[in-house]
Amino acid sequence: MQISSFVAPQRVLMGPGPSDVPQRILDALARPTIGHLDPRFIELMDEIKALLKYAFQTENALTLPVSAPGSAGMEACFANLLEPGDKAVVAVNGVFGKRMIENVQRCGATAVAVDQPWGEPVDPAAVEQVLAAHPDAKVLAFVHAETSTGALSDAETLCALAKRHNCLSIVDTVTSLGGVPLYVDRWKADAVYSGTQKCLSCTPGLSPVTFSDAAVAAIKARKTPVQSWFLDMNLILGYWGQGGKRAYHHTAPVNALYGLHEALVALKEEGLENAWLRHASMHQALAAGLEALGMRFVVKAGARLPQLNSVYIPEGVDDAQARAFLLSKYNLEIGAGLGDFAGKVWRIGLMGHSARRENIELLINALADAFAEQGKTVDAQAALAAVAGSL
Repeated sequence: MQISSFVAPQRVLMGPGPSDVPQRILDALARPTIGHLDPRFIELMDEIKALLKYAFQTENALTLPVSAPGSAGMEACFANLLEPGDKAVVAVNGVFGKRMIENVQRCGATAVAVDQPWGEPVDPAAVEQVLAAHPDAKVLAFVHAETSTGALSDAETLCALAKRHNCLSIVDTVTSLGGVPLYVDRWKADAVYSGTQKCLSCTPGLSPVTFSDAAVAAIKARKTPVQSWFLDMNLILGYWGQGGKRAYHHTAPVNALYGLHEALVALKEEGLENAWLRHASMHQALAAGLEALGMRFVVKAGARLPQLNSVYIPEGVDDAQARAFLLSKYNLEIGAGLGDFAGKVWRIGLMGHSARRENIELLINALADAFAEQGKTVDAQAALAAVAGSL
């Protein structure tokens, strides 16, 4: 077999992640590699921490990017806060709530699920009822932005419930960071994790996390070692401390961190609130266009994620055939349904750099073409007019 250098195709990424990566971030990734203990790299680490604090809206000292994807950020939060015999209440309204359950169990702790309908936000009343029935729970965990359904939950209320019932909160913000309002300190969230490949428009492979003082105290008070050496915050803090000499923990992904730094600089330049408004505006335009094509949203208006739009696949349209058509003819990627929604919905991302008018217009034209290829006629021009009219 003859193998030569890989040349990636130029895609338009409108799935559930990764999102389009702008050229300035790709350029940053190509800068010269330096040592992970180089004084200039230490300076970069300090700037990344400061920029992540801005993105998370927190002053937490323990704020850093885990050198692995968002799933590792999730595991870092659970592995550091839970010990064998602990109990965690977990709200489950999609695939990623289910993954939280698995993390609890692998820590040797007991998971108490608050099962919620898929496509709906977590019901705080249902969570409070379970918390009241389990006063020995140590943690309340939930997904702020459920990527499998496109539902946005009320993180502020859920974090307040955790405090009221003497629990630490673990919050999945993989899809929400940079896309919708997120106020870690104001909401008193305790352990929050995210990913770089969604609304930050960076490459996959890093997981920003932040831990409150209460969470750090719980980590330091553990009776047993953190089950993961690599994800033990007690050890990582020695490397990701502030200024001064750093204790070697692992070889950081230097170039990937160049990319994250550039993505966070871009977010700061745009302004966090402006980024939130851009995602909301582009969502309204997309929704107008999709509804003009006759498509229905899974999540009710008011609870939708602007950056992750779940829509039912029209009757008579083959899921895999349509997505393959978009990819082959338009170099356009949208996401399939997961779990209970597999084969029933598409997940259309408007994340970070992907949240642009030209992407929406491309998608509308491409979907109309894909439908026509399967014998379903829609009015693309009317849909494009609806997009324009919403902007």
